[in-house]
Amino acid sequence: MTDLAFDHAPVGLAVLEARTITRCNLQFADTFNGTPLDFLGQSIAALYPSQEDFNRIGKRLQQDDVRHGTYSDERIMRRSNGALFWCRVRGRSTSGSQPFATGVWSFADISDDRPVVALSPREREVAILTCRGLSAKEIGKELDLSYRTVETHRANLLVKFEARKLPELVAKLTGMPL
Repeated sequence: MTDLAFDHAPVGLAVLEARTITRCNLQFADTFNGTPLDFLGQSIAALYPSQEDFNRIGKRLQQDDVRHGTYSDERIMRRSNGALFWCRVRGRSTSGSQPFATGVWSFADISDDRPVVALSPREREVAILTCRGLSAKEIGKELDLSYRTVETHRANLLVKFEARKLPELVAKLTGMPL
């Protein structure tokens, strides 16, 4: 029964060990444009838009506030055919002190609610932290940028997402109704 629930769950599920896919279900394979066998033994890095994004999330998983063993975010991911899409990611490690130990992760395609807009890696970081409610100064501190540089990135995001003000940008980034 457990295999049936895992294999046919309505959300993409993958078991990762050291950030390598050791098992995935049908929905995961469908979301990332393949079959479960296509992903076995593959590094999850192949499903990130860039190596920088993969490294950034890896660093985030090692921070103290994440070490309790669970993590969630919304990010751009890449299908095996190269197409980018927004994905809600949630995971739980079997060891809070070893975030890359065995863990179960869910991946939900949310691109119907949030179109992909071409963003630089830095703009993605600023967008994610903006959606978490951080001020420009707080984002600057976390990314080691001046708050004015953060404001420039936010201004670029406003233009790209055709938003007039920050709350409208956040609504568009999070897929919330305006």
